[in-house]
Amino acid sequence: DALAQKHRVSADCVTLGNGSNDILDMIARVFLYPGRESLFSQYAFAVYPIAAQVVGATAIEVPAKGWGHDLQAMLSAITDKTKVIYLANPNNPTGTVFNRAEWEDFINQVPKDVIVVLDEAYIEYAQAQLNGEEYANGIDYLATHSNLLVSRTFSKAYGLASLRVGYLAGCKEIIGYINQLRAPFNVNHYAQVAAVSALADQDFVEKVLLLNQQGMRQILDALSILGLDSIPSAGNFLCIDLGENALDLNQRLLEEGVIVRPVANYGLKQFLRVSIGTQVENQHFIDSLKSVLLSLSKES
Repeated sequence: DALAQKHRVSADCVTLGNGSNDILDMIARVFLYPGRESLFSQYAFAVYPIAAQVVGATAIEVPAKGWGHDLQAMLSAITDKTKVIYLANPNNPTGTVFNRAEWEDFINQVPKDVIVVLDEAYIEYAQAQLNGEEYANGIDYLATHSNLLVSRTFSKAYGLASLRVGYLAGCKEIIGYINQLRAPFNVNHYAQVAAVSALADQDFVEKVLLLNQQGMRQILDALSILGLDSIPSAGNFLCIDLGENALDLNQRLLEEGVIVRPVANYGLKQFLRVSIGTQVENQHFIDSLKSVLLSLSKES
């Protein structure tokens, strides 16, 4: 009810998941099976192809453009076997975004019998960083596109990751199909109470978004001094290009008490993904990165 009120949709157009991961899986189990295909972008969230594989469907990877979605290529990849298209905006793990014009051109051309899943797990960060005229909010398109599903989560900007609260918005008919499959208690009572409270506490969200912007600048400034590149990100993380030494540097950072994320399994073996933290945490990462880079330089 709280989500329906916030997004100005009917309550029967919203359902819950044990995190958005649960939602992505349920969509696959409703609409995919052997002989059907889903589309996802290169460098996109690993769950998209896994969800298809679990039900025996075929996941088709579409080559990326600029580390993000090539929406025109995805349109060209649609066949009569395509039943689900997974998109992430911003993308995880690269942080790239597509703009409003690109999105509208895409969604208006997708056949009505193909489900488009718009994963907006990091939308709050993107809205804070980008011009609202340029960035599309998926919820705004539900009324005109019955084949659109918008997935969101309380795990990111709302800070409730361990409580596992995700939600899905879409037309009443499709949400009804999802609910037929959904476990009745997939989100526990205490998690729901926390989510309702978090939804009402927009002051906290604003604080998080401001800290993220400041931390992003803090790390980008340090990378500039170090002569390191990163993929432009509208999320709360950065993929930093560390070349052929990325995995070695990851291990050395661990020894400094810094946990980052290798993304070689995404085909990004030269990158490490770093989440934005507090000012103190960010500085610890920066100092540790300088230290391990200096150590590596001396060894070579």
